[in-house]
Amino acid sequence: MAESNDTDVIDLLVAQHGQIKALLQQVHLTVGPVREQAFHDLVRLLAVHESAEEEVVHPASRRHAVSGEIVDGRLHEEQEAKQALAALYNLGFGHPEFDSEFAAFAEKVIEHAELEEKEEFSRLQLQASHDERVQLASAVRFAEAFAPTRPHPEVGGSLAANLLIGPPLAVFDRIRDAIREWRKQSSIA
Repeated sequence: MAESNDTDVIDLLVAQHGQIKALLQQVHLTVGPVREQAFHDLVRLLAVHESAEEEVVHPASRRHAVSGEIVDGRLHEEQEAKQALAALYNLGFGHPEFDSEFAAFAEKVIEHAELEEKEEFSRLQLQASHDERVQLASAVRFAEAFAPTRPHPEVGGSLAANLLIGPPLAVFDRIRDAIREWRKQSSIA
């Protein structure tokens, strides 16, 4: 993703929502190695996106008087999505229930994105200054830079071995930890 350093976090996250929707569609419509790569890319993007939201965007929303109920609802949905993604990973592409479970997962992810844009991002855009939203975008870019982009060469060739060098929840944890460290070293509270 190529943004300038003055990209607004809301524009960045909405663009990521579009990428997530496209990857959901690609996983749904493809098979074999193309599907595996799309799933790998989806896990990575969701890890970056949701970790940045949880550690940076949602706290900023709370600071700017976005209802705690709205933020808590999005956090709950994100936790459910992580668990569903881990379950899909454990289920595997070959399982007879993968397609139906993935379809249910995709529907919830899209609904979550739409609610976020409507209920949280619109209010954050009104309440936070442009400069703050640009600073928040820096945290999202940091998460993108930290997330693995390809399998580690020493873990073998299978999806199970390669998927971001571990299960999806481990990826979320690594990115969340990196964002927390970045926040300590920057001026974002």
